[in-house]
Amino acid sequence: MNSIERVGMDWLGIDWLGRGWLLILAFTAAALLVAALRKPCRRLFGAERAFQLWLLPPLAMLASQLPLAAAPVATLPPAVIAIISVAGALPADAARASAPDWRAGVVLVWLAGSVLSLLLAVLAQKHYRARLRGATAVTNLSSRWPVLRAAGTDVGPALVGAWRARIVLPADFEQRYDVGERALILAHEAAHARRRDGWWCLLARTLAALCWFHPLAWWALAALRQDQELACDAAVLREHGKQRRSYANAMLKTQSAAFALPVGCTWSPRHPLTERIAMLKLPSPNRRRRQAGTIAGLALAVIVAGSVYAASAPQGERTARKVQGPEYQLDMQVELTNDDGHKRHVETAVLALCMAPGKAAAASVGALKVEATTVPAGDGQVRIDLAVTGAGTPPQVPGQLHGALGKTLHAAGSGVDGKHAYAIDVTPQAGCPARVAAEASPVKVTEHVTNGTAGAVAESIAAKAGWTLVNPDALGNAPVTLSFDDMPAGTALQRVADLVGMKPELDGKRVRFAPK
Repeated sequence: MNSIERVGMDWLGIDWLGRGWLLILAFTAAALLVAALRKPCRRLFGAERAFQLWLLPPLAMLASQLPLAAAPVATLPPAVIAIISVAGALPADAARASAPDWRAGVVLVWLAGSVLSLLLAVLAQKHYRARLRGATAVTNLSSRWPVLRAAGTDVGPALVGAWRARIVLPADFEQRYDVGERALILAHEAAHARRRDGWWCLLARTLAALCWFHPLAWWALAALRQDQELACDAAVLREHGKQRRSYANAMLKTQSAAFALPVGCTWSPRHPLTERIAMLKLPSPNRRRRQAGTIAGLALAVIVAGSVYAASAPQGERTARKVQGPEYQLDMQVELTNDDGHKRHVETAVLALCMAPGKAAAASVGALKVEATTVPAGDGQVRIDLAVTGAGTPPQVPGQLHGALGKTLHAAGSGVDGKHAYAIDVTPQAGCPARVAAEASPVKVTEHVTNGTAGAVAESIAAKAGWTLVNPDALGNAPVTLSFDDMPAGTALQRVADLVGMKPELDGKRVRFAPK
């Protein structure tokens, strides 16, 4: 498989599968929360506020897909990896190098199931609409929405559609119901249209298709439709509360819907009618309770969305945020030259200094001591106060370097004896990734290399730490001269990669080098 194909498979298999699992986890948590709260909320704040709880699942799913600052998209949170591992979906040690093929297959099956589920819903909608052939317009009713009289008695009352909603009445509407019942039925369907319940049905059916393999999705769809009818009943009874008996009689006279209506609301859908009639006996909540329910719902929505967003951050990103905090790291390459007139000796070292803003950190390279202090200057800029002493140089007033994070700055000087000289390349960055790399392995390495290659040095470090390099050739064959004295293996490997503009990505015992 060539590199272009591999990148394509990684994008299709790892990225989208990881996002998909986050989507499912967010939906599951939110749906379970709604299942636990819908009935208590109905008793406390009324059926209308209880129905609004169904905003939580799509809101949580949306929050799980929002971009995370500096978070690698292809990295799965540990909870996701654990769930997939338990299900047998991840191979041993989560060997991602061989995973894209089967992951791409999982994504394709997932998409195929979603498309098939949506197609079945479209066919069901078309089948219901086919029952409306021969329907005639009802013009003697005052309604904001078109009203049709079906040709048969087994269709309607119902609200059909979302963007072009229409109220459908059965052929025997006048004969089956008395005047009061007819007014209540029309008020009920008008309430559905006013509340945009057709759009709710469309959204719910789409999410159920997206989660077609999840049993909770189909329970949620049925529960939402039930709560939708209860909320519509409550809205009608707030205006017609004295006609509860007529409302109940109209329910009993209406037969259960014989045909599925994915996008729309039938007067008597397939759910327990006894619960709707029982609700008619309860007093409607007053305005204060409904307002309290609105405030509680908004607070709950913010908490759920924020929690899902925070939990969606990969483990590495959360660790980096916790560890880096208000810190800076200075990546340094120090070259110390000693020329005694007979022989020129060059000593090179690569090191990383981590420090809090305004706090000094120091390191030594041979007889040379380097002390640095990093001060933020705003807009991604920093000021570095650099002091170099030893190796024939007199104590110096700190010199200053100014530059942007991620950009290499240069400092150079020579000793008063004319024999020593130094050159320092400094690259500042936010946080302290060297500490994270150092924690990757307890092994410390000592390497002194002159005119070696980055790939060979990296393989030597990896062998000591017990790691496997996936693509050491990515470091190239450029000659490097460096020195490590008892440095953590992760930090040493990162310093080698820095020399050639690469970065190491650790996955268990496997290391892959990628461009910065």
